[in-house]
Amino acid sequence: MPRATLSITLPPEVWVSDLSGQYPDAEFTVLAAMPADETGVGLVEIQSSDIEQIVTAMDGYDSIVSVTLLEAQPSRALVQFETTEPLLILSLSEVGIPLELPITIRDGEVTVEITAPREKLSDLGEKLELFGIPFDLVSIRQSIDTESLLTDDQRELLETAAKRGYYDTPRTCTLTELAEAVGLAKSTTSEKLHRAEGKVMKEFLTSDDANLD
Repeated sequence: MPRATLSITLPPEVWVSDLSGQYPDAEFTVLAAMPADETGVGLVEIQSSDIEQIVTAMDGYDSIVSVTLLEAQPSRALVQFETTEPLLILSLSEVGIPLELPITIRDGEVTVEITAPREKLSDLGEKLELFGIPFDLVSIRQSIDTESLLTDDQRELLETAAKRGYYDTPRTCTLTELAEAVGLAKSTTSEKLHRAEGKVMKEFLTSDDANLD
C-alpha cells in the first residue's frame, strides 16, 4: 500500500497557522485529535520560550471553543483544546484516512505521513484543495504488509537472513550458515527462502504497477 509524505501549508485564517506564524520558533505537536460533532478535540504539546503568551493567545481565537491547560513548565505546556476549524482532521476523516500522530506544526507548516490506497490519496488531494489547503507531495513509496503476506515461518526466515547478512553485498552469511542458524536442511532452507522471496517480489511488483496505472 502506498505511503505518502505531504508538506501542508495551513491557511493563515486557521488559528494554529496564525499563532505559529506569530511565534515561528515554537513547536505545536499534536498528540491526539478526533472529530466531535461539528468541532474537533485535540491534545497539543507546545514548546517555546513564550509559553504563557501562546496559551493566552490561543484562548483568544473565536474558533477555539475551550482551552484546558493540563501541564505547564517554563518552556513546555500540554493543552487540551476544542476548535470549530479541525480542517486537517475533517479532510482525512471525510475520505476515510486516519490521521497518523504525532504531527508537529511550525510557522504554519506541517508534514504528515499517510498510508492509504492510491484512490484515497487522490480523494484527499481534492479535499485539501476544496478546503483551500496548499500541499506538496514530498514522497510516495510502496509498503508491503508482510504479516498478512507471509507465514510466521517465512517472515522469521527472511528476518534471520537479513540480520545475518545473507542479503548484504558482499554476502556475509552463506546459505549453509543460514540453514544451520534456523535448524533446517540446506535444501529446505533454500526452498522456503525462494518461496518467501517470490511472494514479496510479486506483491511489490503488482502493487507498484497498479500505482503507475
